[in-house]
Amino acid sequence: MRIRVLFLALLLIFGAEGGGFFAAKAQDAQQQHPVLLTIDQDRLFTKSLYGERITREIKEDATRLEGEFKRIEADLTAEEKALTEKRKTMSAEQFRPLADAFDKKVQEIRKAQDARARDLDRRLNEERANFYQQVEPILRDLLAEMGASAIIDNRVVLLAAEQMDITDEALRRIDAILGDGADQENTAPQEPQQ
Repeated sequence: MRIRVLFLALLLIFGAEGGGFFAAKAQDAQQQHPVLLTIDQDRLFTKSLYGERITREIKEDATRLEGEFKRIEADLTAEEKALTEKRKTMSAEQFRPLADAFDKKVQEIRKAQDARARDLDRRLNEERANFYQQVEPILRDLLAEMGASAIIDNRVVLLAAEQMDITDEALRRIDAILGDGADQENTAPQEPQQ
């Protein structure tokens, strides 16, 4: 009987049906911020104003490069056709130096165009690296505010609670602080005011 009364008293003190002290402790634990946060790095870059500008500029350059390549290709096709016509009126010894020069020209043009395409890829990689360098202080502030220990790329996480992903909040802050980044190119990242 005494145990029953003690048990009922404890229920009244701490609350029955999950209420009271134990429920408050569980609720506190749920309201605490996660120790690890996740972020979608690709989305962070591509959906930020900064990343959208860089992507747009590189696509415009790639389109120009492609247009130039098509123009060069048309010129080379016409030149090849003219060379083929000349072949009919020339001996093999006379034609060989012209054909070799044309082949060399084509190879040099291809090499130059390939180098320009690689330059666009390199530029995109450099711009991404610069972006991540500039957003690091913003992400550090988020990390501190959330009381977390680390931010990891969500591609390495198998399963996580939604509140761990801070991509949307990071995008809002990055856009507010960096904008499209046009006025911050090639500058060292600024530490946000605390």
